[in-house]
Amino acid sequence: MRLHFSFPLVCLLALYIRSFSAFYLPGLAPVSFCDKKEKADEDCQTDIQLFVNRLDSVESVLPYEYDVFDFCKDDKELRPSENLGQVLFGERIESSPYKFKFKEDVKCSRVCLPKTYKQGNKDDIAKLDFLKMGMQLNYQHHWIIDNMPVTWCYDVEDGQKYCNPGFPIGCLVAGDGRAKDACVINSEFNKKNTFYVFNHVDIKIKYHSGEKEGWTGARLVAATLEPKSIKHADEDHPNCDGGNPMEVPADFNADVSIVYTYAVTFEQDNTIKWASRWDYILVSMPHTNIQWFSIMNSLVIVLFLSGMVAMIMLRTLHKDIARYNQVDQVKTLKSLFYWSVIYEDAQEESGWKQVHGDVFRPPRKGMLLSVFLGQGTQIFIMTFITLFLACLGFLSPANRGALMTCAVVLWVLLGTPAGYVSARLYKTFGGEKWKTNVLLTALLCPGIVFADFFLMNLILWGEGSSAAIPFGTLVAILALWFGISVPLTFVGAYFGFKKPAIEQPVRTNQIPRQIPEQSFFTKPIPGIVMGGILPFGCIFIQLFFILNSIWSHQMYYMFGFLFLVFIILLITCSEATILLCYFHLCAEDYHWWWRSFLTSGFTAVYLFIYAVHYFFSKLQIIGMASTILYFGYTMIMVLIFFLFTGTIGFFACFWFVNKIYSVVKVD
Repeated sequence: MRLHFSFPLVCLLALYIRSFSAFYLPGLAPVSFCDKKEKADEDCQTDIQLFVNRLDSVESVLPYEYDVFDFCKDDKELRPSENLGQVLFGERIESSPYKFKFKEDVKCSRVCLPKTYKQGNKDDIAKLDFLKMGMQLNYQHHWIIDNMPVTWCYDVEDGQKYCNPGFPIGCLVAGDGRAKDACVINSEFNKKNTFYVFNHVDIKIKYHSGEKEGWTGARLVAATLEPKSIKHADEDHPNCDGGNPMEVPADFNADVSIVYTYAVTFEQDNTIKWASRWDYILVSMPHTNIQWFSIMNSLVIVLFLSGMVAMIMLRTLHKDIARYNQVDQVKTLKSLFYWSVIYEDAQEESGWKQVHGDVFRPPRKGMLLSVFLGQGTQIFIMTFITLFLACLGFLSPANRGALMTCAVVLWVLLGTPAGYVSARLYKTFGGEKWKTNVLLTALLCPGIVFADFFLMNLILWGEGSSAAIPFGTLVAILALWFGISVPLTFVGAYFGFKKPAIEQPVRTNQIPRQIPEQSFFTKPIPGIVMGGILPFGCIFIQLFFILNSIWSHQMYYMFGFLFLVFIILLITCSEATILLCYFHLCAEDYHWWWRSFLTSGFTAVYLFIYAVHYFFSKLQIIGMASTILYFGYTMIMVLIFFLFTGTIGFFACFWFVNKIYSVVKVD
């Protein structure tokens, strides 16, 4: 549960990274391997350990640990230390019985004693039924060698090769004869109502030798495998060259015995560098192979619309300010020009200047708005720093769990700006209940997220999933929240209340001005609904790949592009909110405080609608528990995104309103 780098150190390393010939993150430094003949020092290893991770499925949100499926286990089980992000994502890495020596090929080796399931044994029936369930829902193994996923590479359409960082337990041929998922790869898998277990793997490990480059030993640069289903006639002396597939009938009408075997070959490949050994996995994944033309096209459209909005705003505002100031000059010449009174009345019939005495009137429920803005500021800074570090490569997929760990730690440490912003704005709104304000800032939104998260965790506990957070981790999260984040929020609120209220450029009248009848488009709800369309338009393509990485278990690695979309989202939310705010002020509706927050915050509603569409059109999730988990975690995402986008729109509009009323002469 530790963050490897402090932010100042990260910035320093980013500035000087080019001046170093070798730079590695902690835990990601290369490991040198050598055979027994080459063994000369302690830095060179001969043993290769294969680790196994949790098993997951695209048809179920519930991941399970490796041991639950009754596979071969390691006698001396070893669990490497996991960071907070790995625990929150449900990763459960443990050692496996698959162990090899560097450069020592293995043709056919039995992993453990045969797994036998007898008809009359209830425990055996339950174990085999769970294994069948895993094959029916297409649960996938995830193996790791030298912190690198062991991939299953096979040909797909157009002659391309797809490398999947996992492989299935087995497959099912249904009663109607249709092969499901992995069963289509072998024509021998054709018996109806039968499960085929992948009980054998051919593992190929590629290494890069350091003889010509001046360093000792070799480094592993690729690990691939091919799963096979083989029924071994002689369980004590298995033959892995072929034979009949390992069948498990859907009806448990006979005893079943499964022998797990493997073969290992080593191959030298000096064309692949250790630093780029993940490339063949990431580049070959069709679901993450972004169609650059369509995305760049949408970016150009968003930038063009943003430029148009900015140009219209600048030109229109320039004319308005010039006209209003001209009216003020004409008013001083009333005694000389009689027609000026008529001109003044004509000019001042409508416009945003007419509400200058009410535009800074404190909003209703200012306490809640200030709390939302404090939390939104905390989320915004956390997101910005996390994406910035990800762009530098510190939070790559190779550094497992680092992204979530970084986000959580940053959120905890950013309680001070949340308390400061909330307190300062609440004081500006004229609020006096500062204790209630700071408590709500520290507890309201995090409490909603934690309550939702805890309910989802109860479901995971009930289902026996590996994604269930251990009780000790929950206590640690509460300790971080109440022990660090809440006190920092109080510190920020103290300084926020010590500061004077934000000074407004114009005075507020004692009597509120009556708002004239509004057209359909300047009414609150239509304006808010329209405000979220443009921001959502610039993220929905990227959103597809983010949801794929979460629910379809695809690796997400294009953080540079995500950071670009993040910047465009900031610009788009700001300009869309400012534009609609200007139209409402021109219609003499001065209730802009909440409207500016909700206008850009409504993007989160479109996010939820898209998540619902993604669930029904892209996912194959079945089961009530998985459905509840999907929408439960989606609501957390929607709430965080609502606070994030709403805060952007509010502060953009706040700056805009202060700016325009500070440059206009007001009597």
